[in-house]
Amino acid sequence: QVQLQESGPGLVKPSQTLSLTCTVSGGSITTNYYYWNWIRQPPGKGLEWMGAIAYSGSIYISPTLKSRTAIARDTSKNQFFLQLSSVTPEDTAVYYCARGRVAGLEDYDSWGQGTQVTVSS
Repeated sequence: QVQLQESGPGLVKPSQTLSLTCTVSGGSITTNYYYWNWIRQPPGKGLEWMGAIAYSGSIYISPTLKSRTAIARDTSKNQFFLQLSSVTPEDTAVYYCARGRVAGLEDYDSWGQGTQVTVSS
């Protein structure tokens, strides 16, 4: 059974870059035909899909976040990464990584537990 675990700082200052890692165990991030997604949920709001990296290495990013978001992976460590630059308090959210069959919001078959990120000075 695949397991995902998010890690990264819980507090980021405004204008800085948020960096998160998702470590995957029990399955390879290069396995056909899975997509490895980043999703967030601001307080009191719904889920927002941020982007994904496919089994092939192709990267997909939400148009609303494209200018500030980067996604990458390290297949040797079975990890994938999120960077969100120029953060503001509106980027405060619980950030999740999840495995699915598409790059987008769906009924993912595996989720990380989520990590709270607060943007504050």
